[in-house]
Amino acid sequence: MKHNGIEFDTYFKNYPDEKGFFGKYGGSFIPEELQKAMEEITEAYYTICKSSKFISELRRIRREFQGRPTPISYLERLSNSLGNVQLYVKREDLNHTGAHKLNHCMGEALLAKYMGKKKVIAETGAGQHGVALATAAAYFGLECDIYMGAVDIKKQAPNVARMKILGANVIEVTEGLATLKEAVDAAFMAYSRDYKDCIYCIGSVVGPHPFPMMVRDFQSVVGIEAREQFTEMTGELPDAVVACVGGGSNAMGMFSGFLNDPVDIYGVEPLGRGTALGDHAASLQYGTEGVMHGFNSIMLKDENGEPAPVYSVASGLDYPSSGPEHAFLHDLGRVKYDVVTDDETIDAFFTLSRLEGIIPAIESSHAVAYAMKLAKEMGKGSILINLSGRGDKDMDYIIEKYGIR
Repeated sequence: MKHNGIEFDTYFKNYPDEKGFFGKYGGSFIPEELQKAMEEITEAYYTICKSSKFISELRRIRREFQGRPTPISYLERLSNSLGNVQLYVKREDLNHTGAHKLNHCMGEALLAKYMGKKKVIAETGAGQHGVALATAAAYFGLECDIYMGAVDIKKQAPNVARMKILGANVIEVTEGLATLKEAVDAAFMAYSRDYKDCIYCIGSVVGPHPFPMMVRDFQSVVGIEAREQFTEMTGELPDAVVACVGGGSNAMGMFSGFLNDPVDIYGVEPLGRGTALGDHAASLQYGTEGVMHGFNSIMLKDENGEPAPVYSVASGLDYPSSGPEHAFLHDLGRVKYDVVTDDETIDAFFTLSRLEGIIPAIESSHAVAYAMKLAKEMGKGSILINLSGRGDKDMDYIIEKYGIR
């Protein structure tokens, strides 16, 4: 399949290029000393990703420890309530630890062991990446430091407790808005002080090369499984695929399986409370090109050109930029990026819970909300949603803020 001059049958061989660019997005904009550490990671990854020993070990872990493949569920009652379009969900909420994050965390921790590192460092927003990395660290016998904004620590108390039970050191970040962006800042600073003995396990398809590529590759298992499962279930491909986008790891994992197919692909960003700067985190919709956290992408900026304050009801989506590959696919027009509000998201959260017995993460509820709107517009066909995580972590916050609807 060809789209805007790009051959998608050879896409993954060509993007990113050897310097980590997806077109003009990506790259590595970090201090020289840290760049040497990134090159060490890149070399190690390129070596082991072709190693049958590494691949077979990761496959064994996914099968025996993570519980993969995760299933696809047909949402019959929700579909019937919306019309003739049939909705399905890829159940990453059933992946061990309750979200897609473990897919790349087990890979990153296995890479850390291969490199002889003793510790893994990471940031987390909703806490799912932190829990997943703490789980991987416990599995491989590594130390683990997780940086988390004070606001998110309060919102995501169950995940904070899980990280601590798993043996991770949870470090509270109080600077700025005390959310995901500040947690990334703090984790990067800690890594720059201790990079010889540890590896920074970035939680999304963001950061300097090789992380956008590496996390995408580890997450591609979602799209590969989903494509095979959906075809087996229905005898055809879905008409549309939908996933939420903050940094964008769950979305790139899902999209990877369908980029070369005649399938409409939608990435859903958080519009939050509205279009005013500071009320949302829809960088691809309202941002401009810029560099932050070591990579070039599309980001939301303040009047000084610095990363703007952002907001979302979902702790895992309140990031002022998006992965460079998403920026590339946005410019190509291969993926359509759109938005839903907090109110639409919370309505979808309760609707899926009541009609299907599945309590979704608030992040995933953005994708469900958009798919519900899309179903009404399409009139016929099928939609596959990436249900990137479960809502256990969000229930106390939802009840406190919205009550039981």
